[in-house]
Amino acid sequence: MAHPIQQQQDDNKDLEISHVEAIGGGGTTHAPIDDKYLNHAEDDAAKILRETGPVEYTIDEDRRVLRKIDLWVCFPMLLTYTLVHLDKSSLSYAAVFDLKKDTHLKGEQYSWLGSIVYLMQLIVQPLSAFALVKLPIGWWVTANVFGWGICLSCMAACHTWAGLMVTRALLGAFEATIAPSFIAMTQMFWRRREQTYRNTAWLMSSSLAGLFGPLLSFGIGHVKSGIKPYQGIFLFLGCITIALCPLIYWMLPNDIASARFLTQREKAIAVERLRDNNTGTKTSKWKWDQVREAFTDPKTWCWSLMLSCMALPSSGIGTFGTLVTKGFGFNSFDTILFQIPASALTLTFLLAGTWTINKTKLRFPVVAIFTLFPIAGAVALLYVPRSNPHALLGAYYVTMLYTPLQPLVYSWANMNAAGTTKQRVVGGIMFIFQCAGNVAGPQVYLDDEAPIYRTGLYADLACWCLLFVLICSMAVYLKYLNRRQEKKRERMGGVARKLDTSIMTLEEAAAYKAQLAANGDGEDINLHAFDDLTDLHNPDFHYVL
Repeated sequence: MAHPIQQQQDDNKDLEISHVEAIGGGGTTHAPIDDKYLNHAEDDAAKILRETGPVEYTIDEDRRVLRKIDLWVCFPMLLTYTLVHLDKSSLSYAAVFDLKKDTHLKGEQYSWLGSIVYLMQLIVQPLSAFALVKLPIGWWVTANVFGWGICLSCMAACHTWAGLMVTRALLGAFEATIAPSFIAMTQMFWRRREQTYRNTAWLMSSSLAGLFGPLLSFGIGHVKSGIKPYQGIFLFLGCITIALCPLIYWMLPNDIASARFLTQREKAIAVERLRDNNTGTKTSKWKWDQVREAFTDPKTWCWSLMLSCMALPSSGIGTFGTLVTKGFGFNSFDTILFQIPASALTLTFLLAGTWTINKTKLRFPVVAIFTLFPIAGAVALLYVPRSNPHALLGAYYVTMLYTPLQPLVYSWANMNAAGTTKQRVVGGIMFIFQCAGNVAGPQVYLDDEAPIYRTGLYADLACWCLLFVLICSMAVYLKYLNRRQEKKRERMGGVARKLDTSIMTLEEAAAYKAQLAANGDGEDINLHAFDDLTDLHNPDFHYVL
């Protein structure tokens, strides 16, 4: 089996490997996989290896391919998801510039403008999950980007609640597939260690949108052109989204095989790089046995509940955050600008958390600690006197540190599922729960409680406390699953306590594989990586804590 070649292995014999455990068992892993799970549909990318034959490559070649993938795949993902957050936030920015007054919104009508986007995403999510298996992902994403750009532009022409509801609903339907599509692409192009940074890269777009969105809105709000400021915000952001569609279409590939920026050899390397993941890349066959497994796997529902606990506060604060800040006593323009420091702070925390995770090779402690910040911030917003606006603003900034939670949990969940259909179904269920939380979020911010919104803050506080418990519970369960995998490999006569090379650096992985080869244990490691097996049926799969 082909793996990266360390050009001077003798120089790396003493390389220290983090978290090295004792190697149990002996021999190689000849896993007797049940035939009903095996080779019903070969992984699409595995066909490249069949055409090119075994491929050996150096660490330098590995890094060169990775750089190309980062540029041509990660960059358009970041660009697209930044547009998603800018377009979603446009409602919040417009609210500061008297959208509610000029469109005669009453009662809970503004809350429903926030909820309808996520309600539509919930409704169309099953179609999205099926489309991600059957349709070319890059083309599918581009078509949806164009659709929501049109919808956002049309919002500038809406003068009533009914018109805004229709365009917001259509916008939500088109945006529904973007996050699941990018989760699928992350699994398709990067190793699990690399996925942490790449998930962070495209999901940090929320913070980037928070940096640039207020500045754009501030500038547009000063334009005197015969249209109202909120109309200018909708029209400008919608047109920018439409204008960037050709670039997204040109750069974003459908899969490794269609990546025109890679040579045939580089495509083979791109596939072989992913062997350590034991998750495959993609098949175009829908497998009902993997659907059943997704629905019966406890991890699916735990991840999904986590997403709900993050989404409810996120959508509530995302829709009402500017109004909460304005309630501290600031004017419209100051309120908009005060959103920028919060985004800069959350971006810093997200990058620091991602670095810590890859350094320690553990995710749950970082995610659990990050949950404590919004809990503290929400308590402060509830009990700090309203006569102290600067302290309230500081509490608001601490509360906004909930933002890094979603990228980190998404990344963690992605790494712990395998099998194309199962991955898409799990991702779809997670996104449905996220949409449900997003729908509920604005509804718990009651109009007659402005500007404190106590009910909303108490609901957010409860969600974050439950999230902390779920994170710790998931870590315990994943540890149990890894021990079960060790026993399974031992029964098969393989390496029982094998380490997870997909979360190692290239040098660490090369040295560890050389050690296995020297012991005669490396020949059949990750043998079933491209057989489209689920994590429960692949004995080589490692669960990431």
